[in-house]
Amino acid sequence: MSDSAPKPRPQFRNISPVDLMNYRLPMAGKVSILHRVSGALLFLCLPLLIALFAMSFVSEAGFASMSAVVGNPIVKLILLVLIWGYLHHFCAGIRYLVLDLHIGMDKESAAKSASLVLGVSLALTAVFGLKLFGVW
Repeated sequence: MSDSAPKPRPQFRNISPVDLMNYRLPMAGKVSILHRVSGALLFLCLPLLIALFAMSFVSEAGFASMSAVVGNPIVKLILLVLIWGYLHHFCAGIRYLVLDLHIGMDKESAAKSASLVLGVSLALTAVFGLKLFGVW
């Protein structure tokens, strides 16, 4: 006869919003979520970018009107967010291609590469933002 007691079953509890606020993702998780958000942002704003691009090629008057639209500070902020989205999506995509080659799969390397992606994308966004707002 066996004296072993049955193993207790794991308990799965519902997560409340308070628990979600206390949960901390690793840097790789944050970069992954931002990669998805930036991809969705770029996809949803594609008609706006195509319209601005088409407006600039119609005629000289179209280019002047597009320049006037882009000259608005609110539109510049929207473009800066789109620039960040593109740069972050590009840098994170390169990171995922390297991970597909099974390079940097351990926990420390993944955290370093995720931090590098976030830092590079923000630094490049700052450079493009300075150019966009006319500092250079």
